[in-house]
Amino acid sequence: MKGTVYRFKMLTMASASLCLMASCSSDDDDDELGNWTDKSVFDGSPRSSSAYFTIGNIGYSGVGYDGDDYLTSFWAYDMDGDYWSQKADFPGAARNAAVGFAIDNKGYIGSGYDGLDELSDFYSYDPSSNTWTAIAEFPSTPRRSALAFGINGYGYFGTGFDGDNDRKDFWKYDPNTDSWSELVGFGGDKRRSATTFTIGDKVYMGTGVSNGIYLDDFWVFDSATESWTQLLDLDEEDDYSIVRSNAVGFTLNDYGYIATGTSGGTLQSVWEYDPSNDTWEAKTSFERTSRQDAVVFSNNVRAFIGLGRTGSLYLDDLEEFFPYDEYDDED
Repeated sequence: MKGTVYRFKMLTMASASLCLMASCSSDDDDDELGNWTDKSVFDGSPRSSSAYFTIGNIGYSGVGYDGDDYLTSFWAYDMDGDYWSQKADFPGAARNAAVGFAIDNKGYIGSGYDGLDELSDFYSYDPSSNTWTAIAEFPSTPRRSALAFGINGYGYFGTGFDGDNDRKDFWKYDPNTDSWSELVGFGGDKRRSATTFTIGDKVYMGTGVSNGIYLDDFWVFDSATESWTQLLDLDEEDDYSIVRSNAVGFTLNDYGYIATGTSGGTLQSVWEYDPSNDTWEAKTSFERTSRQDAVVFSNNVRAFIGLGRTGSLYLDDLEEFFPYDEYDDED
């Protein structure tokens, strides 16, 4: 595995480094690059484990769990106007731990857990008509806490927990034929609650847990060849650790990010990935409550993180991230 030079530009105190590897806030946040600003609080009930996707300047989020009930409600967040609007309810069973992804100008939500069983049904959402359509059911084992992404006109879905075992298989969805086909070639561990981000025609995947163990392997999927390549681990040479599950991944200005999640406790830490040299850099921690099972909306120009939970507290706040602004604790 190739070497790397670990870049940790803005930290000047060892205590700040230790804090970022844990789940704490710190007065040293202003030593790091990156700033968060408050945005419009979610109009619905606080919730976690919602499915989400972004189309243009609109982030969409639906289903989830609010501590009492599994949900079907579906919402849109307007990045430019900074407001939420409720859309047509998700038509399937109420659930959480489902996946969401976008292909061109349509969104997709499927799989998940309804409180009794893992699920395999999928639906597409058309923003132009605010309507849902059932699509081909996922043909393999029903599951929750899987991951999915859309790229180059196709959807990809894999990993997750099927009620008995963690999974590592991946499948491709073709919206033109409304059909699924299995892919081969992923050599990583089985896992659930992993995360991805997309840079150009490549999708980066890591984190998650398998058999109770947090995973540190990190992979890139080349959509042109539909092949996987392993990259440097997420705790390379003990210089840093991005190991966690139930995190969010997103892209800004062609850099990747992994934020929040859980690893023995909920996290606030945020890490930036540079694909040109396979390195990570710590950024200012998420400024609100540490959390897992959040949602993220990102269109490569702007990024927002919100909702989720910490312990039994379900959250409804939303923050926008500016990775190269100086930290300001007044906004």
